Formats: sequence, structure tokens, C-alpha cells
Amino acid sequence: MLVHSKSGRWAAWAAFGLFFLPLFALPLLVVVAASFATHWSSAFPSGPTTGNYAAAVQGESLQALTTSLVTALVASLLALAVGTWAALAAAGLGRRGKRVLDALFVLPVAVPSVVVGLAVLVAFSRPPVLLNGTPSIVVLAHAVLVTAFAHQSVAAAIVRLDPAYEQAAASLGARPSYVLWRVRLPLLLPSLTAAAGLCFALSMGELSATMMLYPPDWMPLPVRIFTATDRGSLFTGSAVAVVLMAATLLVLLAVGRVRTRASYR
Repeated sequence: MLVHSKSGRWAAWAAFGLFFLPLFALPLLVVVAASFATHWSSAFPSGPTTGNYAAAVQGESLQALTTSLVTALVASLLALAVGTWAALAAAGLGRRGKRVLDALFVLPVAVPSVVVGLAVLVAFSRPPVLLNGTPSIVVLAHAVLVTAFAHQSVAAAIVRLDPAYEQAAASLGARPSYVLWRVRLPLLLPSLTAAAGLCFALSMGELSATMMLYPPDWMPLPVRIFTATDRGSLFTGSAVAVVLMAATLLVLLAVGRVRTRASYR
């Protein structure tokens, strides 16, 4: 806390509790409570049960979780590869070229994601690249949506790099490819893992564009949650939402450990 007086710290904690709990924590706690309930009693869920999780971890819900994990993993790797390549290329351009490249990558997140979904649907529903009705179109849409975050994260890390390491390697006769793979990318590894975690989390929760694109045999978990709650299965949908949160948090914790180890290399 950047508050040095005791009274100021108490005031900061009070403000944190006053604004954070009702706006962020309380809605999540209500979802968790609803996942263990069978009905509503006044303003609170009641009727404790674990039966909702039986439906949330088997059958279509389990298949949807696997679909989300595969989609998020592949989309994150694609976004990280493209975003890193573009950030490295932009570092060698002038200020104007860098601004143009940054604007191109930020464009998909500057418009509603449903617009991106429609654009991907229109662009890849005709030969020669026909992806409509396949899992690939969902992965592609997710990659388009999250690449901007990978690009921005890596570009910011490149600006902070100390050029002395690369200059020292080049002065000792290292080829540019060697400097890239053995000096530059290892120094960027903490930022790369952070960008991968961010892309993964965003892909796991993507719904708007996915609703326009997913085929019947490739339904990600957010769509499963939407359809469950839309049919009135609020408590089962809450359990599936908790499973989605838990799976995302576990992957982010694993990525965080990798990032911490990379920071101390």
C-alpha cells in the first residue's frame, strides 16, 4: 500500500472493501453459492446440493470444457507467435511504421467482438479458404481477438530491454539469428509467458464471436453456460461457470509459476 500513515491505510482498506466486494467479489460469490443450490430463497440461493457439479463435469459439459481448453491453447500459441513476430519486426521500423502496425493489431479489439466474428464468418465461408462449420474458424476468431494483447505486451517488453546484451553478443561475432534465439527471446520469456496467460484467459471467456461461429460438435464452455442459463438451468449453469473459473485459474497459476522461474533465470 502506498499509504504511509496508519489512518490512511485503514481508510484505503475500507474503500477497497466498500467498492471491491460489492462490485467484483460479491457477484462471483453468488455464482459459487448458486452452484451448490437447488432454488432461490428470497434474494439468496438455498437448498444445498452437489448434484449440479455432477452434470458440470461429465457429458456435454466435460466435452465443452475440453473444447475450450484446446481452443484457448491453440489460439494463445498462434497469437503469441504472430504477436511476438510483429513486435520484433516493429522494433526495427520507424515511428510511423510502428504506429501503423500497432493500429492494425489493435483494430480487432477496438470494435465489438461480434463484429470480428461476423468478419471471420464472411471471409472464410467461401472457397478458396472454407472454414465455416469447422473448429478451425473458432480457433482463428479467438486468435484474431487476442493477438492484440500478445503484441502489446511483447512490444512493451522490447522497449524495456537493455540493448547492451545484444550488442555484446553481436560484438563477439554472434549471428542475428543466434542473438534472437539465445539472447533476445530468453530475456523476453517472462513477458511471453504473461502474454500467453492473458491470451488464454481471454479466449476461455470469449462468447460473442463464438456464438456466431461454433459448429454443433465444437461448443466451447461459455456457450454451454449461456445455453444452460437460457433454458432456465441457472444452478447447473452456475456450476459450469465455476468449473470454467477453476480451470482458467489453474492454468494461470501454472503459467505464473513458469513466469516466476523465467524471471529469476
